Amino acid sequence: MAKKIVITSGKGGVGKTSVTANLGIFLSKMGKKIALFDVDFGLNNLDVVLGIEKKVVFDVSDVLDGRCRLKQALIQHEFYKNLYVLPSDKINSLSNLSGQNLKLILEKFSYSFDYILIDCPAGIDLGFHRAVSCADQVLVVVTPDSTSIRDASKVLSIIKSYKPEYSGLIINKVRGDLIVGNKSVHPIEISRILKTELLGVLPDDDDIMFLYDRGLPKKSNSYKAYRILTDNFLSGKRKIFDTCNKYTGFFGSIRRGIKSNI
Repeated sequence: MAKKIVITSGKGGVGKTSVTANLGIFLSKMGKKIALFDVDFGLNNLDVVLGIEKKVVFDVSDVLDGRCRLKQALIQHEFYKNLYVLPSDKINSLSNLSGQNLKLILEKFSYSFDYILIDCPAGIDLGFHRAVSCADQVLVVVTPDSTSIRDASKVLSIIKSYKPEYSGLIINKVRGDLIVGNKSVHPIEISRILKTELLGVLPDDDDIMFLYDRGLPKKSNSYKAYRILTDNFLSGKRKIFDTCNKYTGFFGSIRRGIKSNI
């Protein structure tokens, strides 16, 4: 039976959908059968990020209203054969979708997949509670700025009341040059502040903006970081991608200077 993993955040703009898409891709490349489901109804763009928006025929509202079967709505990714997406309704908010109805949809997935990754709305509104109530595990995406950390703290305090099997942090958009220059908080310190295990660190990398349909460039820092994150997720290891290494020492100081002027 599939593990249901909610990926959420305290605020928007932290890269939550990017994390959902790429973690799904990397898990599928490691032989796991993955379903992705965006429950941020009305504002969803997971299908766009994955480059499959033109393949959408049915969405979750069609499944709910009985216009199609779940199997008909699922879209298999062209390049990642173990990766499937259930498109969400872009027109309606589906605010009347209860947690129980969502659970029923997810149960239909459960016997066909290894993991279901649920892209959850940011914040603590109804959509958040609806998704987290269905989760086996919750991953909170946070960026190293005070607003994101503060909002993540609020979200984590609520998540605890649902008692998931596991809660972990993914810290995104980390700049090693700022950490070395004492201008940004270190991911380990963020984990300590939020009293939550650090599952992975992802760098601030322009490559994340491109090539979702084909995947990240293998030589990019983001590719390396997602490989480590995925291995941590599957194995229980806690290796962390080092965003600071290339900014230390003499040549590192030169790189920091160049970076600060970009």
